[in-house]
Amino acid sequence: MIPVTKPFLPSFREYEEYLSSIWERQWLTNNGPLLNEFELKLKEYLDVKHMLYVTNGTVALQLAIRALDLKGEIITTPFSYVATTSSIVWEGCKPVFVDIEEDTFNIDPTKIEAAITPRTSAILATHVFGNPCDIDAIQAIADKYNLKVIYDGAHCFGTKYKNRSVFEYGDICTTSFHATKLFHTIEGGAVFTQSPELLKKLVFMRNFGHNGPEDFVEVGINAKNCEFRAAMGLCNLAHADEVLEKRKTLSMHYFEKLKNLKAAFPRLNASKDYNYAYFPVLFDSEEMLQKTIRELSLEKVYCRRYFYPALSTLPYVTAQEMPVCDSVVKRIVCLPLYHTLTFSDLDMICRVILRVQNYGMTTEAEEAAAALENQIKSILTVA
Repeated sequence: MIPVTKPFLPSFREYEEYLSSIWERQWLTNNGPLLNEFELKLKEYLDVKHMLYVTNGTVALQLAIRALDLKGEIITTPFSYVATTSSIVWEGCKPVFVDIEEDTFNIDPTKIEAAITPRTSAILATHVFGNPCDIDAIQAIADKYNLKVIYDGAHCFGTKYKNRSVFEYGDICTTSFHATKLFHTIEGGAVFTQSPELLKKLVFMRNFGHNGPEDFVEVGINAKNCEFRAAMGLCNLAHADEVLEKRKTLSMHYFEKLKNLKAAFPRLNASKDYNYAYFPVLFDSEEMLQKTIRELSLEKVYCRRYFYPALSTLPYVTAQEMPVCDSVVKRIVCLPLYHTLTFSDLDMICRVILRVQNYGMTTEAEEAAAALENQIKSILTVA
């Protein structure tokens, strides 16, 4: 079986050494020594000014919204993971969607101003698949209308924009270190800011508002992380360059093998370094996408329709028509990409995809698709 992703894991011996030290100290969580070491080494690796390691990427977004004291409407993208939108709603704000660029899949800055109202307090944009937004254009709009900017950089480990970490832009940037990411700490996330005042506020918010054992200066939650996950982060950080390089090598191999495919790949801005976090393919039609997925599944190759559906169609938001996004979500899929993916497996994946384009589905795939369609019809008839 070839899944869409697998987590990178260091040797167990590397991790075991950290586990032994945790057992000796019996300090499991609450700002332990490994967590502090991980934060310092990660800041150094990323070359960022301020960073806090937190429970996960979703909590990071919630902290960002709360730390900036946002109210009313937040302009955001309909093409992202559900946490981008749900965090806005969770914090009592209203997401206002702006359509995306078809060639980058990021929020279209030329459409943002038309969505601004007197109730708008911020822009929350996602750097989709680790490919940064037009940061300069977004910041110019934010400055013009006195809006805050949050970036969801969940996919952006190692990505740079104009020779700086993409995490250094916006009032606050967040990321995820979930096991599906190219750099992970099993579960985890981080918040980044250039502001010492915001950092201080976030420090309190991460730990219930504690300013000492009996002093609470801020409304906070439990957003701390633990020594075991920090240990995984320290192990994986030692391999980060290797992981990034392998990701790029595999992606270049995909591009070469699929150069004749009738599909599109994201446009990358030349002013940044890209981390090749995912390998998205935008097919010409939803029919071709579905045929390809079915054929690959017969070979036990599993892709992901990422992101699907559009966030503007969620049941707890105000529905908005997003013509570009609505088209993209029907035609895009992420192919398998992970550190231990072999070139022979990658070649097989590409052969199947090109075969579907050139000759259509195999009889077996057509029969499987027909059986599934009949099953769905049967269920609907009974219902």
